[in-house]
Order: sequence, then C-alpha cells, then structure tokens
Amino acid sequence: MIQNLHNQVSYDCSKLVTKSYSSSFSRAILLFPLEIREAIYNIYGFVRFADEIVDTFHDYPKKDLLDDFMNQYFDAKEKGISLNPILHSFVQTVKKYDIDQELVDAFISSMYKDLGDIKYENKEDYDAYIYGSAEVVGLMCLKVFVDGNQEEYQKLEPFAKRLGAAFQKINFLRDIRADFYVLNRTYFPKVNFLHFSEEDKKAIEEDIADDFREALIGIKMLPMKSRLAVYMAYKYYTNLFKKIKKCRAEVLMTKRIRVSNARKVYLLMEMILSKNLNLVR
Repeated sequence: MIQNLHNQVSYDCSKLVTKSYSSSFSRAILLFPLEIREAIYNIYGFVRFADEIVDTFHDYPKKDLLDDFMNQYFDAKEKGISLNPILHSFVQTVKKYDIDQELVDAFISSMYKDLGDIKYENKEDYDAYIYGSAEVVGLMCLKVFVDGNQEEYQKLEPFAKRLGAAFQKINFLRDIRADFYVLNRTYFPKVNFLHFSEEDKKAIEEDIADDFREALIGIKMLPMKSRLAVYMAYKYYTNLFKKIKKCRAEVLMTKRIRVSNARKVYLLMEMILSKNLNLVR
C-alpha cells in the first residue's frame, strides 16, 4: 500500500513537471491511453530535469548537479526505488518497458556536452549530438508505444529517430538567438551565425523536411493507441516549421518563433475529432 502510494506520488510529480514546462507536449499526451500517458510523463520528467540543470542553473555548479542526478539514477536503478520522485517514476518505466541503458547513457552524454561551449564543425559530431539529445528520447518513448516488443521496436526505430531529429533541429532554429548569444552554442556545422544567410537557412530547412517525410511513414505504422498523440506532436512541429520558413534568416536571430495558444487548441481539437471519427490512417 505504501509503495503504491509512493509510485503514485512520483508519477504525479512527473506529470506536474510535464504540464509546467510544456503545455504543447501536455496537450498531445492527453491523446494517449492512461497506461501510455503515465510512462511518457515519467520519461519527460527525467529528461526535462537533466536538461534544466545544463540550460538554466547558471548560478550553481552544474556539473556537480548533473553528477549527483545521475548517481541518484544509478542508485535508484540498482535498488528499484528512489526518494527522488522524478527518478523513481523514470526507473519504474525503464524497468517495465525494458528501455536500453544505452539510450539513457547517450542522452546524458549529450547533456554533459551542453555544460561547455558548443560549436560543431562537422556533420559527424552534429549527428551524434542530435542522436543523444533527441533521437534517443523518441526511442525511449517508442519502447512504450510498442509495449517493449523488440521486433516492432526495430521496425519503427529508424522512423522514430528521424522524427526526433526533426523536432530537435526545429528547436535549434527557433532558439538560435539564445543559444548563440547567451549560451555560446552553435549546433549547425559550418554556419556562421554572425552572418546567417538565407542559403544557410534553406539548407537546414531542406534537411528538416526530409526528416519529416521519413518520420510520417513511421507514424502511420504505429499502433493506433499511440499514433494520434504522436501525430499531434508532428502537426504541432510542422506548423511551427511553416512559421519558421516564412521568416527571414535575420528575424530568427532576433526573436523566438512560436505557435499561438489558439492554434495549439485548434490542433488538439482536430486530433480529438479525428480520434472520435476514426479518421487517422
């Protein structure tokens, strides 16, 4: 009884983190059935807290905090319990869906890279960072979507990676100003953001469009119980992508592009209608 209560409180904390940090993602999660929704909240809570350490806590020893966070994670994984509710709920999900430790390691490795200045000079380093910071999060979620089925996971893995890559590259584009001027990060290789050109922007957009085309194939192959929510996230990011494409390169260096709250609600209602009428195929 006490353990069940601890599990519930931990899950509630992960849910609160998700709702507090990402209203858009929270809306998409509502389209999942409850058992999937809980696991996705738990994954998001873990990756969000790790990301917050490296992106936000500038007045504190960030490496020490990240070291401590990961030491607590490994301790929780070994013991099967943690008094840190975010880590406890994540470890339960890792165990239930047999999430590979390599995915967690790759994600944390990318977080450590964010502790310093970033300037990727070649595609190999850039792709490795994309994999660790975004693709593996999609793969953790994919394990939940297929209920740990390894055969289904392997079939859908390349498409999930392309979707995660597209989302992350769009995040990079819309956060160029803060990343470059505040955090001293240059993710896109061989791009000089002091002279960010329309040609640079178009090349990045073509790469993202290619990721989206491949990702959509995989979305249509997902189990129906997870397909609609993932498609909702896809629709949100493609709407954001359209807004970014309409902006000139110099505009992206001065402001962060957003999808309006009204548009987000419209997209959610569209997905709910599709779900009720069984229209998404």
